[in-house]
Amino acid sequence: MNIRMVVAFALIVLSISACGTANKNTTGLPDGGSVGDATVNPVTIDGIDDGSQIDPNSIAGKAPKDRVIFFDFNSAEIRPQYLDIITQHGRYLAQNPAGRVRLEGHTDERGTREYNIALGEARAKTIARMLQLQGVSSAQLRTVSYGEELPVDENHSEAAWAKNRRVNVIYEVEIPN
Repeated sequence: MNIRMVVAFALIVLSISACGTANKNTTGLPDGGSVGDATVNPVTIDGIDDGSQIDPNSIAGKAPKDRVIFFDFNSAEIRPQYLDIITQHGRYLAQNPAGRVRLEGHTDERGTREYNIALGEARAKTIARMLQLQGVSSAQLRTVSYGEELPVDENHSEAAWAKNRRVNVIYEVEIPN
């Protein structure tokens, strides 16, 4: 089975299973807690965090600082509280056509590896579509799914899983020689 068939199947399953999984609290986390330790640090274009600082005068350095979008369980649907963050990134990228963004989709550990890769991809592509609706070129966007492989919190609880269901907005920067 090729990846397109897996993704299509996963999206169908997602659509069916997402019914009735709405969260009731205002923070969007099952425990109503914060996501302060789920921040994403800027990385180099190859994804390696080498500890160097991004030039604050570069496109990546001037980009909006909120760079994590969280999702509900089994869902690639954008929560209303994140629409403003996505709008800020869309406006910024549309005004800065040299800017490049990698949208990294993540899931919690529940589900098969294949399902989680497809769900992470669906989440990243949902954000990409929202950005494109705001005038961002597809050449400025790259999506990647890590599924469950790079958790922010490795605990096995609702609070940990809520932090892991996310898309990281990574502004890519050139590596100086």
